[in-house]
Amino acid sequence: MSQVEHTAAGVPNDLEPYWMPFTANRAFKAAPRLIVSAKGMRLGTADGRSVIDAIAGMWCCNAGHNRDPIVAAIQRQAAELDYVTAFQFGHPGAFELAARIAALAPGDLDHVFFCNSGSEAVDTALKIALAFHAIRGEGSRTRLIGRERGYHGVGFGGISVGGIVANRKLFGTLLAGVDHLPTTYSRDHQAFTKGEPEWGAHLADELERIVALHDASTIAAVIVEPMAGSTGVLPAPKGYLQRLREICDRHRLLLIFDEVITGFGRLGPCFAAERYGVQPDMITFAKGVTSGTVPMGGVLVRKGLYDTFMRGPEHLVELFHGYTYSAHPLACAAGLATLDVYRDEDLFARAAALEPVFADAVMSLKGLPGVLDIRTVGLAAGIDLAPHPDGPGKRGFAAMNEAFHRQDAVIRLAGDTIALSPSLIVTADEIGEIVDKVARTIRAVG
Repeated sequence: MSQVEHTAAGVPNDLEPYWMPFTANRAFKAAPRLIVSAKGMRLGTADGRSVIDAIAGMWCCNAGHNRDPIVAAIQRQAAELDYVTAFQFGHPGAFELAARIAALAPGDLDHVFFCNSGSEAVDTALKIALAFHAIRGEGSRTRLIGRERGYHGVGFGGISVGGIVANRKLFGTLLAGVDHLPTTYSRDHQAFTKGEPEWGAHLADELERIVALHDASTIAAVIVEPMAGSTGVLPAPKGYLQRLREICDRHRLLLIFDEVITGFGRLGPCFAAERYGVQPDMITFAKGVTSGTVPMGGVLVRKGLYDTFMRGPEHLVELFHGYTYSAHPLACAAGLATLDVYRDEDLFARAAALEPVFADAVMSLKGLPGVLDIRTVGLAAGIDLAPHPDGPGKRGFAAMNEAFHRQDAVIRLAGDTIALSPSLIVTADEIGEIVDKVARTIRAVG
């Protein structure tokens, strides 16, 4: 085993052993983008620069970076109780956090199953859906319906219902019995839209076609993102989610909202389900629940669904599912402190108030070289750039490098789409700074 040496700045001089996720490893290791510190809206680089974080870590640091109350809560918890198994045992923080999350959720989404990531949350929700129908005597309901361009994490369940080709094509046939709704995006009908587009609600009716093809008696659940984030920020069309709910009710299908990105204020309310007035049967969450400080995810489940499992002898396990680190004490402490910050600083209302300011600022990029479309909703935006003649993704990759190395900004890419999702603590001046840096980036790579 080789010794790992460090430079004076604490940066390892051997980058090769780490196989980085969702990263062009060879390109990164030739020109690293190393972050060594964070506070508020700023990140510190290994070469001593301060850069603005325009993506809240990765849609997750909704309360900003390194917030003192959250850091202190994690430190206290680590010194008191580092770990206890979640199988047949518990700790107070898990029950308190579950109660507080349930209180923030709409309707009767009263129960929380904890896990460690959005990917695990999705696979958990899919398993709950299948088990729910099985214990009700409808074991033929095994089909799962996702959507084209949807992202639901990287577990086999998530990539099966997901609809991003690059995430699926190398991994075989995935889960059997999965179908997909069409994407809700059409540039011809929706280009340069602020908020929910007027066109596209009718695309929910494709679920009726899928039901007719497979028969409702074979379908367990439908899972969609209220705003498809990882594919480039695609807001749901007006009325689309309501129509999905109506069709699911008609055929007794469970409706799952994947709110791993939209949860905890990204679109204004704590959950997007509240913004759209639609009651799903389950909500998956992660990211913002701890403001990115400690990994945590979970599934909010409606009371009637949970109660269906609470039958039979009381000494028997009702659901054979869970993770070693479900409701980890440090994650629960971070989650409770994060919810305090959201409440004390009224960050969800702040995000809602800043939405039009953010939308107007980002839309000012219209007309720059190669900008094909811009979409905004809440504090999220997608900016489509024309592909480079040398191939798709090259202009987006150049934009990420330009933004980081020369404009002192961190942006996110989805192919040739720039995604922006600043923390909810962002100011109007910082929104202006982000958009100015993105404008200079687009001109540089145009």
